[in-house]
Amino acid sequence: MAANGTNRTVTRRRRQLWAGVLALVGLVLLVVGLTVADGVAAWIEVVVAVLLLVTSYVVQHLARRETVYRSDERP
Repeated sequence: MAANGTNRTVTRRRRQLWAGVLALVGLVLLVVGLTVADGVAAWIEVVVAVLLLVTSYVVQHLARRETVYRSDERP
């Protein structure tokens, strides 16, 4: 039972780390796309940034859902 809880914690932390990395890359691309890039490249960067931010939100939601709605196996 303790090992199962540890695995869940490790999985949740890993998902939250990936969500943070995706959000950071998405924000950087968004800033570059809105300020530096020009023309079609800017639009591509903005679209990719939005997709990364949405993916980050989904990964974070999955990590939270597993924590909140997990079944307690306590006697």
